[in-house]
Amino acid sequence: MRIKIINPNTTWSMTDKIGQCARSVASAGTEIIAVSPAMGPASIESHYDEALAVPGLLQEIAKGEREEGCDAYVIACFGDPGLKAARELARGPVVGIAEAAMHLASMIGSRFSVVTTLSRTIGQAWHLAEAYGMQRFCANVRACELPVLELEEPGSKARERIVDECRRALDEDGSDVIVLGCAGMADLCAHITQQLSVPVVDGVAAATRLAETLAALRLNTSKRGELATPLPKAYTGALSGFTLGDNSGHASHQETRR
Repeated sequence: MRIKIINPNTTWSMTDKIGQCARSVASAGTEIIAVSPAMGPASIESHYDEALAVPGLLQEIAKGEREEGCDAYVIACFGDPGLKAARELARGPVVGIAEAAMHLASMIGSRFSVVTTLSRTIGQAWHLAEAYGMQRFCANVRACELPVLELEEPGSKARERIVDECRRALDEDGSDVIVLGCAGMADLCAHITQQLSVPVVDGVAAATRLAETLAALRLNTSKRGELATPLPKAYTGALSGFTLGDNSGHASHQETRR
């Protein structure tokens, strides 16, 4: 099985960390391909960043379908950018890390708190909780006021600030599970679990295992209705490379591999 993990930002040090996390939980025989797009923002911390991250993300999905024979995909950003568009392009399952983390958290406790980076991203996390039917399980979304790229800086105090915010979430929100609200926090899961003695859900690990399970069960993305392959049409200017033709060959290739 081949699972492609796409970090929609272009910071490869973060992508390497995300790939290591995914490989640590993947089953024997599962190949993990961790990539960043060729274009996009260095980090995703606003709606503007998220919108501009989607074209590069979709290029990687298309490449996975056309050239790499991928069985499933993970979108490794807690905003789950471009998730439905990616599902339209992909034959196999596509899992967002926020979606995966919230669902798993709801199964192991009564209430969870999301601990994320900047407060400006809190609204998007609440929006996703509502969209995924997780709002009744989500006690709070809290920010550490850490820029995403500070998580990549050696010697930064990011780890301590995240642990402190998680501790406050348990004390103040009535939560019994922590959800890490950034793919860049993937390597902190075990440390925070040890420090606080509660389940801590990292979306990268959660999404990797869910994507693997869906692919193993041959539960591919439905191509009937809303998530059908996009209609062939021309795109112009900087988007001319996104012009779609007949994608039937992609589907038959995936079926052959299965």
